[in-house]
Amino acid sequence: MEFWFNIHTLIWLFPILFILHDFEEIIMVEKWLHHHRNKLYQRLPIPMADRIVKQFTMTTAQFAVAVLVVFIVVSGATIAASQYLYNGNVMKLYIFIVVTLVFFMHAFTHIGQAILFQSITPGSVTSLFIIIPYSLLLYSSLFSQEIITWQMIFSCLPFGLLFFPIVLVAQWIGKKVI
Repeated sequence: MEFWFNIHTLIWLFPILFILHDFEEIIMVEKWLHHHRNKLYQRLPIPMADRIVKQFTMTTAQFAVAVLVVFIVVSGATIAASQYLYNGNVMKLYIFIVVTLVFFMHAFTHIGQAILFQSITPGSVTSLFIIIPYSLLLYSSLFSQEIITWQMIFSCLPFGLLFFPIVLVAQWIGKKVI
């Protein structure tokens, strides 16, 4: 029974840790972008800097709405993974793998941003101290309990690209609602 508790705990920690990470982003993104806009243009090609500024020019409230939309997807993936442990429908596990892989890889973008800008960036602290360690523990546990395989990981990786439209729609909703 301990095995199920530990795996379940790790699965259900996902939305909690997601929201901790996104709280850091919600709190920092508007002010950080305002103070570092010039640095963006100095360090990145102009078209890329324009895209980032356009994409993330939103109020804290608008960004919070966007995070809420993504949180709903994260919660759905978590529920699906939890249900997989009870009824074994592997498709439910694949959804969780895709979303957690995106979350894990997303952490490295924050670390890269912090290195590029030589400062703390929105999401970099929780990426380093929460997301990466959690993801390593989660995947280590899933592998050791033979719940997932490398074949599953590799087959899920391309589907991570489907998460980008979800984020873009979430940001659009955030800008339209508020």
